Amino acid sequence: MQRLYDFLRRHPTGVDSFWAVLLFGFSCLWIAAALRGPQLIAGALFAVGLSLVVALRRKAPEKMLLLTAAIGVGQLVFRVQAGIPDIAMFAIVYTVASGPVRWASRCALAGALVGPALSVWRFSDMPSDQPAWEGMFFTALLTVPFVLAWVLGDSIRTRRAYWAQLEEKAARLEKERETQSRIAVAAERARIARELHDVVAHNVSVMVVQADGAAYVLDAAPDQAKQALETISGTGRQALAEMRRLLGVLRTGEQPESGEYVPQPGVEELADLIDQVRGAGLPVDFRIEGEPRPLPSSIELTAYRIVQEALTNTRKHGGPDAGATVRLAYRDSELDLLVEDDGRGAQQELYEEGGADGLGHGLIGMRERVGMVGGSLHAGPRPGGGFRISAALPLKPEG
Repeated sequence: MQRLYDFLRRHPTGVDSFWAVLLFGFSCLWIAAALRGPQLIAGALFAVGLSLVVALRRKAPEKMLLLTAAIGVGQLVFRVQAGIPDIAMFAIVYTVASGPVRWASRCALAGALVGPALSVWRFSDMPSDQPAWEGMFFTALLTVPFVLAWVLGDSIRTRRAYWAQLEEKAARLEKERETQSRIAVAAERARIARELHDVVAHNVSVMVVQADGAAYVLDAAPDQAKQALETISGTGRQALAEMRRLLGVLRTGEQPESGEYVPQPGVEELADLIDQVRGAGLPVDFRIEGEPRPLPSSIELTAYRIVQEALTNTRKHGGPDAGATVRLAYRDSELDLLVEDDGRGAQQELYEEGGADGLGHGLIGMRERVGMVGGSLHAGPRPGGGFRISAALPLKPEG
């Protein structure tokens, strides 16, 4: 049964042609029994035309509507009474009303309202003294089926438009979902790129400084050279572990179950970071102001990466005698961070390195991190020499 239904839906013109042939057969029987003389010839021509209307009503609905209107006028002119062939008029009114062409639908409604009244007027044989309400009742009786056919067709058109709108909305939502997914993937990959930059810049910088120191004291102080090599080995293993984890996420495109990329350092690990920097030969004064308290993981990671990147820049650009100061202040509504050094030529060297704003890619990454948590960052030369980075990271009110 379903196959038959699908076949009929795939061949609408064939189905309409079958009904047109059937209508023409019954029309011929009616014409032979009801019409005589000139009306017989006119009725046969009109039957052929109305059968053609049924056959092509879905293929050319507007043209078939005009043909039906012409046949209706011809019936009035040649006084061919309504009969079996006029069933085609119901079909074309329904078809046009269910289609998207609004002028044709309005014309079909006008014909449905006016046509029965003209037919009653033309073919009425009632005596003059018969009540007028009987003619009106008969006219209404003929008009109602045409109007119902138009209403049914218009309701089908409305329902089709509604389903088309739902399908369009679903397709649009699907495209938006795909776009959001691509944006999310790009954001995650950008985050991994920032993490990778921080890992490489910091750990490689430490390794270079330790290697230079080991080469300098290799003959004079073998113990210090051995300690420097051990530091290089540990730092290298840590960098490899972090990069392996980050590159693994990039390769698979999947996020760890914990929702974080390990390791995820915070402000508690700042002391270890600064000890590592001090061991690399950069003196750092580290102080905490205010009462430490738990912070959102995003704030902690941002603070750690800012300090890490700032101290890395100091080692790279500050010169051999540079020193750094790190201040971490817990405020009521924000976490203030200050990292400054007294090195020389930092600003000029950063401009020579290049970058989107002339301050190097590290500072660009800092601004992106701070912007993601809704904070503010200021970076620039320090009065008296050196470089200063200050950041304000907003905190959610407690409770």
